[in-house]
Amino acid sequence: MQKMAELLGLRDECGEGTLGAPALAGSCLADNRLNLDVYPDGCHRFLQLFKEQQGEVIQVEFLRLSSNDSLLDSTLGSLPHLRHLKSLVLKGGLARDEFGSYQHGSLTSLPPDFGNLRCLTHLDLSFNRLSILPSCILHLSSLRVLLVSHNSLVTLPEDFGCLSKLTFFSAMKNQLKDLPQSIGELSMLQDLDLSENALEVLPEEVGNLHNCTELDLSGNRLLSIPDSLANLKSLRRLHLHSNLLVTVPASLASLPNLSRLDLQNNCLRAIPAEIQILPFVHVRGNPLGETEPPLQADKSSTKRLKRLFLASGEGSFTVTSEGCRVVLSCGIHFYFPPGAASDPLRILFRSLTPDPQWVKLRHHDVLLSRVLELQPHGVQFHQEVQIWMPYISPQTPHQHEVVVRTFSGQSWSDLKTRVKQKRKSKCVAHCGVLHFSWFLVVSRLVQNECKVPAEGTLLFSSVDPNIKVIFPPGVTKEPRSVKLQVLPVSAEEIQEITAHAECRASPLLYLSQDSTVDFLKPVRIQLPLPPGVTGLNLDRSRLHILHGDLEGQTWNDITSEVVLEFTHLYAVFEVTHFSWYWLWYTTKTYIGGIAKKVYERLRLYQVNFIALQRKRDPEQVLLQCVPKHKVDPVLKKLQDRYRGPEPSDMVEMFEGEQFFAAFERGISIDTDRPDCVDGRLSFIFYSHLKNMKEIYVTSPVDRKGQAVKGQVSFYRGVVPDSIPEDASRRRKGPDSLWLATLPIKLPQLKPRWDENPGPLYGFSFPPLNLGNAETGYLTQANLLSIARRVGSDWQSIGLNLGLTYQQIERIGYNNREDLNKQILDMLFSWAQQNSEDPDCVSKLITAMKESGRQDIADEIEAIIELGRQKYSESIRRLGLEQESSTEDSAIAM
Repeated sequence: MQKMAELLGLRDECGEGTLGAPALAGSCLADNRLNLDVYPDGCHRFLQLFKEQQGEVIQVEFLRLSSNDSLLDSTLGSLPHLRHLKSLVLKGGLARDEFGSYQHGSLTSLPPDFGNLRCLTHLDLSFNRLSILPSCILHLSSLRVLLVSHNSLVTLPEDFGCLSKLTFFSAMKNQLKDLPQSIGELSMLQDLDLSENALEVLPEEVGNLHNCTELDLSGNRLLSIPDSLANLKSLRRLHLHSNLLVTVPASLASLPNLSRLDLQNNCLRAIPAEIQILPFVHVRGNPLGETEPPLQADKSSTKRLKRLFLASGEGSFTVTSEGCRVVLSCGIHFYFPPGAASDPLRILFRSLTPDPQWVKLRHHDVLLSRVLELQPHGVQFHQEVQIWMPYISPQTPHQHEVVVRTFSGQSWSDLKTRVKQKRKSKCVAHCGVLHFSWFLVVSRLVQNECKVPAEGTLLFSSVDPNIKVIFPPGVTKEPRSVKLQVLPVSAEEIQEITAHAECRASPLLYLSQDSTVDFLKPVRIQLPLPPGVTGLNLDRSRLHILHGDLEGQTWNDITSEVVLEFTHLYAVFEVTHFSWYWLWYTTKTYIGGIAKKVYERLRLYQVNFIALQRKRDPEQVLLQCVPKHKVDPVLKKLQDRYRGPEPSDMVEMFEGEQFFAAFERGISIDTDRPDCVDGRLSFIFYSHLKNMKEIYVTSPVDRKGQAVKGQVSFYRGVVPDSIPEDASRRRKGPDSLWLATLPIKLPQLKPRWDENPGPLYGFSFPPLNLGNAETGYLTQANLLSIARRVGSDWQSIGLNLGLTYQQIERIGYNNREDLNKQILDMLFSWAQQNSEDPDCVSKLITAMKESGRQDIADEIEAIIELGRQKYSESIRRLGLEQESSTEDSAIAM
């Protein structure tokens, strides 16, 4: 062993002898394992060992070599002599080119006598240049695990089914166009991964894989799947997303063990009812119930239209003059018709958290989506680009409508929008645009509009047809556009807010126009009388016409300034300028103040705060602000994983209002979080978006002897500009900012890795900076914070990060008595291997989402967003952004 260590060059840093020769030699050739893929000259070392220590080498059972090694071809001839070999890894991807991309290995074939390795059960040939599967592999009678992912295979041998003991086969990321019928003879196969190939059809014999538990066919070109898949009674997970499926057999619903069926991002316009009712079916990204968007090209060109499916973390795609369809991982669809872009154009996109300082909602608007930014801004398309944006159904009354709103750089405007309800709570807003900027989905008061010509016209409300606006002839010289919106107010709401049974009011009427000039003649307005009031029992002294300013801050009684006419059901009056109008019937004298109070309350939402702790990890706390009517459903959904106190008392908040959460009495949080301001977590309340954050809390108090009984308090933040003046005044001062307080209890402290630091926590690693300056970094401290939250999900996260089952098992075994070290080993090992990968952060976010840890994914995205902001600010300070914008403008011209 001493000599072998010397041959491998394993010497200490001082160059004096071997560095723990028995231990290190054992790490390279121990338990009949030889791991040489970590050395740049691993094949040279193997050949040297084989020459000088052949007696020991031929006993090796586990061998790892890099196929990026220049001496690989010379090494292959020696491998058939290792008759005891059970596991062989000849994997590429361990080297990078000058651009930083992973290089595939040089392996294109295997020697014919390779098939003599009759003990071989595990073979990994991933990341190589195989165009055909070497025939000698079919003679490996003991083979159970075969990985040939990331190669260039176009087909598999016809007698591939002779590998009768195969239990795991992965051919992901190849160019397979079909499968041999003999694949059905793999009776012991349990996991089959054929994702990201070019399969257009599957043989019926796939249905003979009776022991198969997971089948991944995602990212292919399948138009249909055979009914025989219903015979796979052991199947638990079936991945069919990102294909071209137009139908799926209803018989899939009969699979007894199926727990996940992924049909996302296909062409399904209908799904069998038997499948729709299954709780584990995922269908996002399908045009269910939609008709094809209108095309200028003929049907033949439509069939050839390119389809792009973008994974989470991708931020751009390219459009050519041929057009394409694009589906983002978040469910947003684009349709670029042929000819929309004359030259290839790179489209950048990102999803932004709505900022109330920038996203200015109008009164009674409800935000239904995040902000979608599409670049390049201002580029004019030759034909309309169609956009489908998913949102959660607001379930608002009939006086509201859903529209897509876009930002021009100066102001927001509403686009002509069509809405399609896909499921009970899932809807899609569809619009067409000729240029890109920022887009979001809102629910607004139903808007009726018309063009008023010089000869006059009539405009009435579709919400309440009894509300009419009559424009007489000569009312204007030039045509102008007029908009009308109505907000009905029930008698119960008026009585509850005013605490006066005699107060009644008509619906609220809002009128606007595109001209700053008053009308030349009075415009007649007809409003229905308040409930319970008719022209027969009307007491004119109690009827008031109120005029409100644009912000609803001031309501003036203009009854004495207009001529009122009455019918049995209506009041009619004339005005020359537009704004809010409201008809009240009351004995109160200062009606303007009462109307202002009622109008303010109509814009408020009643909410409760919840603070729950994860059952398996009480230091993980979920905070959420929930509208009052949603509290019970939300708690029911979370009760299996969380526990905590009853929700807070009801408070009232405006749409887009800021609030903070502060941990107190011995509990604290990481103040380096990007959403942490002066030690408090910042939130923005939007009634139909998730006002939720899941964070990790700690306590500086010594918890070794006893638990810590702390609390979290919620406080109001910056008052939005649109809040009424009186409400703003009431929210000033320390006492008025407090909203609610809920208890948080941290149990007695258990030993953590930072109290008993192992070699990983001592950080023999060099400093880490994952990502880049433009997109934001993840530092070593960030990774430590993330590691503390991972818990028992570390294995699932590791697999989704690309670690092999063998690596996961090795990490678990090496740290088998310490969960914290297992987590750190997995996370930092991956980080070191991928630190130069520009997409490593997006891969980490995707892995967290795929592992069911949306909370950690959200935190990483928040850290990265802060990094982007800091980068943009630094560029702006240096004056580079303006120069760049000037150059872009020059190019566009």
